[in-house]
Amino acid sequence: MKPISISAEALFEEHQPALKWEWIAGHAHPERRFDDAAVRDAHSAADLVGYLNYIHPYRVQIVGRREVAYLGEGVPLEVQERRIQRIVTLEPPVLIVADGEHAPDRLVAMCDRAEIPLFTTAHSAGHVIDVVRSYLSQLFADRTTRHGVFMDILGLGVLLTGESGLGKSELGLELISRGHGLVADDAVDLYRVAQTTLEGRCPELLMNLLEVRGIGLLDIKAIFGETAVRRKMRLKLIVHLVRKETMEREFERLPYEPLYEDILAIPVRKVVIAVDAGRNLAVLVEAAVRNTILQLRGIDTYQEFIQRHQAAMGQNQDF
Repeated sequence: MKPISISAEALFEEHQPALKWEWIAGHAHPERRFDDAAVRDAHSAADLVGYLNYIHPYRVQIVGRREVAYLGEGVPLEVQERRIQRIVTLEPPVLIVADGEHAPDRLVAMCDRAEIPLFTTAHSAGHVIDVVRSYLSQLFADRTTRHGVFMDILGLGVLLTGESGLGKSELGLELISRGHGLVADDAVDLYRVAQTTLEGRCPELLMNLLEVRGIGLLDIKAIFGETAVRRKMRLKLIVHLVRKETMEREFERLPYEPLYEDILAIPVRKVVIAVDAGRNLAVLVEAAVRNTILQLRGIDTYQEFIQRHQAAMGQNQDF
């Protein structure tokens, strides 16, 4: 499992449109991240965000109306200094002043000095906690990284896998040119976001990029436009590419049961396609996706064929 990585800057940008918060202190290190030990020891997103009445090292601290009064200007200066120092010493990755409250000047100054990001928002403290916890819960989901090309094909999240050198990226490029969308190339971060749901996302370093041998890195968004890339998709199908001899040796031409591959304990539908000269892989992948969509709707062509076959056998036995 990959270590979780959360920066103050990512948190701010993700929710700025909804929470309309302002970043008023601690600008020196926008890349400031949650401490790895705190993340490792936390059992849920709730362990990383909360009110000041449960101050925990490296925890996002929400400062609401009562907390501002606790730290506010009416408190004797020595007491105020001691209370704020106690918070700062525990190195919260972010402090958020909510309820439309004005951040005490001493708090702003100490956050600047300690390089702790300080946000303010008019939204209620309870709402801010719910939003931040929801965001962190997605990051806390079980996760893994798989090698392959992850795409949106006909609205279905499809992971192209296979041995190196079989042309997965070239196939991805052809599918993009046919109007489908790229999520990630080479490395795909997969998250278990629900009991039976996997979501695939692209690592930030590889965002919008596709590597094609002989050409190099292509910026798909710049070449094909914004509609050619996706931020994330739910994984519904794995298309595994194999060499012809591998197909003949290890796989049935017509499998009796649908193939599945377990990822994070969730079974994902899988089809295997042999790579051979003259085969139009893009068309075959599209056909596999269309067939999967039918299966998800309860229409199984293979089972219908078996039923026809059994009916025909029964009729022959009557003669």
